Amino acid sequence: MDIDTRGIIGRSPALLEVFKVLAKVAPTESTVLVTGESGTGKELLVRALHANSKRTDKPFVPINCGAIPKELLESELFGHEKGAFTSAIRARPGRFELADGGTIFLDEIGELDLSLQVKILRVLQEKEFERVGGTVTKKVDVRVVAATNRDLEKDVEAGVFREDLFYRLNVIPMQLPPLRNRGDDIMLLAEYFMEGFCSGKDRKTLVLTAEASDMLLRYSWPGNVRELENFMERMSILCDGDQVTPEDLPEKIWGNLGEKPKKPVFVAPAGFVWPEIRDLKGRGDDLKGFLDEIEERLLREALDMAKGVKNQAAEILGIKRTTLIEKLKKKGIK
Repeated sequence: MDIDTRGIIGRSPALLEVFKVLAKVAPTESTVLVTGESGTGKELLVRALHANSKRTDKPFVPINCGAIPKELLESELFGHEKGAFTSAIRARPGRFELADGGTIFLDEIGELDLSLQVKILRVLQEKEFERVGGTVTKKVDVRVVAATNRDLEKDVEAGVFREDLFYRLNVIPMQLPPLRNRGDDIMLLAEYFMEGFCSGKDRKTLVLTAEASDMLLRYSWPGNVRELENFMERMSILCDGDQVTPEDLPEKIWGNLGEKPKKPVFVAPAGFVWPEIRDLKGRGDDLKGFLDEIEERLLREALDMAKGVKNQAAEILGIKRTTLIEKLKKKGIK
């Protein structure tokens, strides 16, 4: 399958089915509606549609219909004439004009106001529109691709999305599968993101242990690929060792799996004796003072073992360097 997937990573059966449809649809002029949960990578798929189309050398113009205030969206889409409203000090083309000859991507199409839905329908049917405040009809040649994470059929039933527009958009439906249904793609993506983040921070690429990988594969990923990417970035910053273990995973993942983080079991070395209450009483001390002294002794010993190198001392103690520095400042140790 010789297509440009625009960096969409994966080889799961669910994703390969999407690629098959992409290869067939991209060269056509058909309107496409991409659906899928938030964070699945809908814009990447739309960019791949444009890259494999006959319009690839023409503009690709995206607009997020949910991110622009309703009172400004019409002007963003269709442009405006000078004096159309208070701040319209000069005429300005809209996204449809800018996309002429190419592809316009209407992201979050489900957020469009009903009044604007009528105007989008006209562009789809007649290939024409007027700027805000204008009277001249402008012709435009664009391929429209829309995307949403909403169930537009339910919105049609609820009367908040026009049925005729839905059918105009839904000529070719393409649905991106959620990450939880993509099997081993989870680990392919995790390793790809981790390598990129660690490389950007000039550190050795962290390796996920088998146990941590198993947990990631079983997690439901409600935020999909975007959540996985953010999580890998966090691990590349916060993990102290060379591996990501189950103990490094956030409580959200443990909770989603119905498990609790496992605390490491302390195995006492030969000759070790746990302190007892009589030790505390014999010193005429309280618990806080007793623990403070033990902590200070261990901090000093770790610094001696590391010859004053704080990074190494922190590693010996199994804590972060920033935590060590805070403790040293608190106790006045230099």
